[in-house]
Amino acid sequence: MVDFELTDEQNILRETVSRFLAQEVDPIVADHERRGEFAWELLPKLKQFGYIGGLLPEQAGGFGMDYVSWAVLMELAGYHWLSMRVVLNTVNIAASLLHTHATPAQRERFLKPLLECKKRFFVGITEPNHGSNVAGMETRAVDKGDHYLINGTKLWITNGIWADFGILMAKVTPTDSHPGGITAFLVEREQAQYSGRRVHTMILQSTATSELVFEDVAVPKENVLGKVGEGLKLILTGLNYGRLNVSMGAVGAAQAALDLSIRYAKDRKQFGRPIGSFQLVQQHIVEMQCLTEAARWLGFRAAAALDRGKPARMECSIAKKVATESAFEVANHALQVHGGMGYSKDYPIERIFRDTRGGIIPEGTSEVQTLIIGREILGMSAFE
Repeated sequence: MVDFELTDEQNILRETVSRFLAQEVDPIVADHERRGEFAWELLPKLKQFGYIGGLLPEQAGGFGMDYVSWAVLMELAGYHWLSMRVVLNTVNIAASLLHTHATPAQRERFLKPLLECKKRFFVGITEPNHGSNVAGMETRAVDKGDHYLINGTKLWITNGIWADFGILMAKVTPTDSHPGGITAFLVEREQAQYSGRRVHTMILQSTATSELVFEDVAVPKENVLGKVGEGLKLILTGLNYGRLNVSMGAVGAAQAALDLSIRYAKDRKQFGRPIGSFQLVQQHIVEMQCLTEAARWLGFRAAAALDRGKPARMECSIAKKVATESAFEVANHALQVHGGMGYSKDYPIERIFRDTRGGIIPEGTSEVQTLIIGREILGMSAFE
C-alpha cells in the first residue's frame, strides 16, 4: 500500500493552479464550446505551471516533474475543461515522443516550437477501420529513394485541422533491403499538403476532432521519427502516460460534477425544503463521492508506480478503466440530481455528461483495458 498524501509543494501547486484556472478558464469555456474552438492563447499561460513539457527534463526545456504532481495537473485540467485536458494530452505525448526518439535536428525543428507554444500538433494513429488494432493499420508508406510516398486516412484525430505538423503512423512497404513495418513520420502541413475535415462529435467540441487524408504525400526521409519499422514500439512507450492523463482528467470531471451537485442540492428547494435533505438525493451524492474518491486513489496509485520506475501497465489500465467509467456514472448521478436543469446547454452538467462518456473509448477502450489487466493477472494474452 502507498500513502498518497500530497507534499507541501504539491498542495501549493494544486491551490495555485486551481485559482488560475478558475479565473482564466472557467469564464471562457461555455463560449468556446458553443463556437467549437479552443483557446490557444491559454497554452503559454499554462506553461508556467508545467502543463507544457512538465515531465521532460529541465535540460530539454521541461520541468522535471514527477508523475504524482503531473496527475494533480491533469485532474485540475479535467475539473475545469475536459477539452483542455485532451489538447494538453496531445501536446505532451508529442513532446515526450520527440524528446525520446527525435534527432537533434528534429528536436530543434519540431520540439522547440512545440514547447514554446508556437506550433500546433497532432498525433495520427487511429484509422476508419483500425482503432484498438493498431498493428492492422492500412496507411502505407512506400520508399522512393530520398522520400516516402504516403497514402491512407486517419480518423478521430485531435487538433487535426488546426495542426501545423504532427506525428503520423504508417506501415512502410517491405523491400529487399528492409522488412518495413509501422513507422512514425513527422509531417508538416505546408510541406505535405494533406487534406482534412472536421468530424463533428457529441463530445469534446472544442478539440476539432478530424479526418486526415493522405494521397501521394511525399515525406522526406529525414522526417522519419525513430527507426523504420519500430513505430509500434514507439506508440507503446506512451500508452501508460496517456492512460494516466485520461484517468486523472476523468477524476477532475467527476469532482466538478459532484461539487455542482452538492451546491445544487443545498440551494434547490422542493416541497419547502432543500432537495439535499431527501434521502434519495443524498444517495446520489454519496455514490458520487465514493466513485470519485476510489478513482482518484487508483489514479494516484498508478502515478506513484510510474514514479518508482515500474512499468505500471496494470496500474494504469485499472485506473483508466475505473476512472473513466466512474466519471460517467458520477455525471449520470449529477444529471439526475439536477433534473431538467441538467439537460440545459447553459449549465455545465450537460457538457460534463457528454465529455465523460468520451473518456471510456480513447487511449484503449474499457474492453481493451480489461484484456490488458487480464493478461497481467493470468500471464495469458487474449489478443493472440
